[in-house]
Amino acid sequence: MRQQTLPEFGKKTYIMGILNVTPDSFSGDGLLSQPDTVRAALEQAQRFIEAGADILDIGGESTRPGAEAVNEAEELARVIPVIEAIRSSGVEVLLSIDTYKAPVAAAALEKGADWINDVWGLRADPLMAATAARYQAPIILMHNRSKPANAQLQQRLGGRYIGIEYANLLQDICAELLESVTLARAAGVDDRRIILDPGIGFGKTVEQNLELVNRLGEIKALGYPLLLGASRKSFIGYTLDLSPVERVEGTAAVCAIGIARGADIIRVHDVEVMARVARMTDALVRPRGSPS
Repeated sequence: MRQQTLPEFGKKTYIMGILNVTPDSFSGDGLLSQPDTVRAALEQAQRFIEAGADILDIGGESTRPGAEAVNEAEELARVIPVIEAIRSSGVEVLLSIDTYKAPVAAAALEKGADWINDVWGLRADPLMAATAARYQAPIILMHNRSKPANAQLQQRLGGRYIGIEYANLLQDICAELLESVTLARAAGVDDRRIILDPGIGFGKTVEQNLELVNRLGEIKALGYPLLLGASRKSFIGYTLDLSPVERVEGTAAVCAIGIARGADIIRVHDVEVMARVARMTDALVRPRGSPS
């Protein structure tokens, strides 16, 4: 197990590259479709690091609307060999385990992962908060109101959520994120190891996602580092009428606005392009590398 650390936020935007060790990623980049998954993952990791990734987010279960759940044993079989391979390669990069299952998170941390990325904000597994506390691992708490009944699937554009109602979009999201923070603190997670993710695309309509990106500053005002995960998501596709692989420019626009609104980390598929977008946006909104 490695010493868990957080970067110094404020001076730059950190790039999180996505490694989907799945067969059914919405973005079409699931590594289980490759003949040698571990080798493909290691090669992609190396490309991402060379292109500017600071963090690699490794996940073994798709979270797209309509995706089938994966059991713990299968998820472990997918992600642990990849974590071991990246750590054995000697590269110095932060590794995040994208899971809502405490046993998967614990096993990943034992094998060399640094962070936990919980898309259910500690609400899916009551042991996750204690796991983060025990390993002193930084944890990303994401807002999520996803319900299968509200998912609408379209073959070319993918899944989106419809009919999701909020009394007040930003107030509700902030309140629910703070509930996740309370769960973390109650289990002994250090406040300095908490990162918030507003959950773009998770239980939110296209219009709600657009509003949320533009008002990220209200999430940032809660006082925690902020992760933005909007890469190739369906709200971009439905806005531009484009398939997942055609959403690079849309993702770039969202990332630039998100950084200007306070995002500290952007979670992306297209690392090289988005690292350039982040550097340019940083030059505009973080003059001389000063903390925000």
